[in-house]
Amino acid sequence: MADAVFHSWSAQDLIDPITVVSGEGSYFYDDTGTAYLDFSSQLMNVNVGHRHPTLVRAMEEQLNTLPTIQPAVRTPIRTKLAELIADAAPGELNYVFFTNGGADANENAVRMAREHTGRSKVLSAYRSYHGATSTAISLTGDPRRWAVSSGDSSVVHFFGPYLYRSAFHATTEEEECARALEHLENVIQLEGPDTIAAIILETVVGTNGILVPPAGYLPGVRALCDKYGIVYIADEVMVGFGRTGTMFAVEHFDVTPDLITFAKGVNSGYVPLGGVIISEEIRNSFATRPYPGGLTYSGHPLACAPGVATFTVFEEEDVLAHTRTMGETVVRPRLEKLARTYPIVGEVRGLGLFWAIELVRDRATREPLVPFNASGPQAEPVSRIVADIKKQGVWPFSHFNRIHMAPPLNISEADLHRGLDAYEAAIAAASQSLGASEDPQPTSAVPAAPNVAATS
Repeated sequence: MADAVFHSWSAQDLIDPITVVSGEGSYFYDDTGTAYLDFSSQLMNVNVGHRHPTLVRAMEEQLNTLPTIQPAVRTPIRTKLAELIADAAPGELNYVFFTNGGADANENAVRMAREHTGRSKVLSAYRSYHGATSTAISLTGDPRRWAVSSGDSSVVHFFGPYLYRSAFHATTEEEECARALEHLENVIQLEGPDTIAAIILETVVGTNGILVPPAGYLPGVRALCDKYGIVYIADEVMVGFGRTGTMFAVEHFDVTPDLITFAKGVNSGYVPLGGVIISEEIRNSFATRPYPGGLTYSGHPLACAPGVATFTVFEEEDVLAHTRTMGETVVRPRLEKLARTYPIVGEVRGLGLFWAIELVRDRATREPLVPFNASGPQAEPVSRIVADIKKQGVWPFSHFNRIHMAPPLNISEADLHRGLDAYEAAIAAASQSLGASEDPQPTSAVPAAPNVAATS
């Protein structure tokens, strides 16, 4: 009999997933006893690792106190987590609406923006992923939208900044920033500013490239939103809760959105949880009229307990500082060396413990190693690299012509080097099989990390 589980994003008869039976720290184990170093934190969510004792203990205590309760009442654990999140968020983002995950966080953020402004349109980037539910998949720009979105005429896509493959023929970060903002304002004007409720952006684009915006871009988006009365939604489902070395990634760019969506790292996915962090102004839109939305399991106590415990772990283990240090002293130099050494590496980029290696056939033309949205035989060159990494006991993440790395934020330096060794060995083998020998010519330098105070 075939597996009774119907698997997401898969042709059911063409997959043979491994069976995972346990996890500990930065590793998980299959039913044959094989250990995998989790270099993707599953889906960029296991930020403090598998089976962290502080989170497990918090869940056990909550289970013995109050396993579940509806969202319409107060309960201490839910209130505590909301307070911790609001205190950590920038500016006057003082309220939290809890959801079950990232997609419904984005759904509700858009609903809040529409209700607040009385407008309907939402602008989002082509290189984006915001979830697979109705509104969220319409917001999504990547090809996963094509087969499942019936087309929401109130969603309009635009090009965000991506200097390596600039849509604006830019040659510098400054040009890319200025031209991307000019393009966005043109879209706003052509669509009608008075029709646009929100602009939603991943602070650092995740699955679609780990694209770190150039300095000045997000403040420029903030200024456009202020100019035209548009709500700025920062999608931090992947990058929130320390992934880039700050609690929220917007801290790198000195900008405060009107709404921040989160999920994943808030409790490392031990129990599904997400939410929207809300500004005073938008909260006050619903001071005397009901907000038209809610979920049965919103702020589930068993999900909030490991969320509260996550703040304890971050403080006790100095997770943010560790993330920044490992990103700058280990990951950045190792990946920059890859980019100098192997011609199939076109660019490396990232922040904290959130990085991408862009693979190319030709550095001069920047032709991707596999085509956009490749599948089957077309995707084989990258699939072989991924398989090679897994054979070395490391679990990577890949998308199109990129290999990503996003290990648990409390990974040890030794394990970080071990994972990077596996990536390099696989890329070296692929370079050799493709007939690309070592090349001393460097690619364009990866931009330095934004200047963020060590206490952030």
